[in-house]
Order: sequence, then C-alpha cells, then structure tokens
Amino acid sequence: LILKKNNTPKILIIGSGFESQGILNNFSKSQNIQILDTDVSFSANIDIICDAHCLPFKNESFDAVILQAVLEHVIDPYKCVDEVKRLLKENGLVYVETPFIQQVHQAPYDFTRFTFLGHRWLFRSFSLIESGVVCGPGMALAWSLRGLLDNIVKNKILSKILSKISHILFFWLKYIDYFVVKREEKAFDSASSIFFIGELNHKDISFSDLVKYYNQERKN
Repeated sequence: LILKKNNTPKILIIGSGFESQGILNNFSKSQNIQILDTDVSFSANIDIICDAHCLPFKNESFDAVILQAVLEHVIDPYKCVDEVKRLLKENGLVYVETPFIQQVHQAPYDFTRFTFLGHRWLFRSFSLIESGVVCGPGMALAWSLRGLLDNIVKNKILSKILSKISHILFFWLKYIDYFVVKREEKAFDSASSIFFIGELNHKDISFSDLVKYYNQERKN
C-alpha cells in the first residue's frame, strides 16, 4: 500500500524498542523505503529517543506511521494520535495494533485498553482500509488463566513456578484462534488484540457511523 502511493516512502515507527525487528524485516526487501525508529528509551535499533505525545518532526513529513503495541503504554493515546495526524502527509497511512483483553504488562507503564469500536473511534479521522483481530479469544483466555495462577500464591518463587506451569498447560489455546478468528465478526468482541489500517482524510466519522460500522461488521 505504501509503495503504491510513493516509491520512496518515509515511514515512522513509534515505540520500536527491542521488538520491532519483525517489522523491519518486512520492509527490508525494498531499498527505497526510509525507516525512522523512535522510542522513549534507548536500544540498538533506535534512531531517535522521543515522546509520542510531542514528536520532534515537521508537519506532513511521513508517508506512513506504525504503532505496534504502543498506545496502551502512553498516558494520552488521543494526543499521540493527534501527533500522528500532524506528521502524516495527506492520505498518509497508519498501521496500529492495540490490546483489548490482556493482562497488565510492562507495569507500571500500562494504562489503556480499547474495544474494537473504541479503537475505530481513536482513528476516526482515518478512512478504513482494513481492521480485525491480531490475537483472538484463545490467546485472551490463555493470558487470563496464566494471570489467575500467578495470583494464587503470594510467594514469588512459587508464583514463578506456577507461571512456567501455566505456559505448559495453556499454550495450545492460542491455536484455537486459527479457527475462531475466521468468524471475525464475533472474535473481535473477545479478542486479545486488534489492528487497524487507515488512510488519513481529516473527515471524522460520526457516532452514528460508528454504530453502523459495528452492526455492519457483525453482518459480514
């Protein structure tokens, strides 16, 4: 999608950290793509350390922005999305993954969860290209069961042992998602995480559009 719009695009990755290598590998086949990695903390693949609430770049300076598992860790996701809109060129693209049903991770810097519609409202100034489930109800259940076992005992050593046992007992639940997510109109209501791909158009959808969007997804 990016290369169809610009054969030499500039992409901003917000929250690259140590886990964005998979994203980088996906883009490495094209030598014409310029990628800028940012995060609030230092790691080997970071180009610039900065805060997503106030990004140090000029208006309309990027063709696409990627936020993978980032917005749950910012204190004001709406302000961060405003920054994304400011930085994107007209009709620029955004790709974002955000958790819905997940246990707290990277505490204490974990603040927010989004339903499918809450996620759509967050990116209401973008026209929808595609959205759906990243990890489904099976992953959500496995994560919740691990959280339950972690809290049964207070002893830290026993808690770690139970955590390891829970991985062995429940890892297989995530594979159920390969079948459940095919019925995505139901899966997004109980998904572990969701994604959104959109094109900036600065025309906010209305609340009634949001409700229609939900009903339409249930019919598809």
